Amino acid sequence: MTVRRVVPNIKTEALQESGEFYGLLGFQEVMNHGWIVTLASPSIPAAQVSLMSDDKTGPVVPDMSVEVDDVDAAYAAMRQSGAEIVHPLQDEEWGVRRFFVRDPNGRVVNVLSHP
Repeated sequence: MTVRRVVPNIKTEALQESGEFYGLLGFQEVMNHGWIVTLASPSIPAAQVSLMSDDKTGPVVPDMSVEVDDVDAAYAAMRQSGAEIVHPLQDEEWGVRRFFVRDPNGRVVNVLSHP
């Protein structure tokens, strides 16, 4: 399994203001679903931060997102390890397959792949 990118997720009720703030650092909006806005560096597109007011299908806003090349393998590995699955593996309408898992520090990680 290969990690493709890691994105911190910032829970906020101030999506626009937060976007403007990170824009001052050079980030530009690359995705906006209303409840999640992802900003990226124009020179290094994998350098990203996501701003989230909530999660459309998940029970919590995850602390970070990790994109992998094989989310099914990641899910199997996490289940086998006994890690707490916070949100089950599923295909989402916005084009990702994902699940949430809690790390040993209590942080929730959104693990995803783009099919």
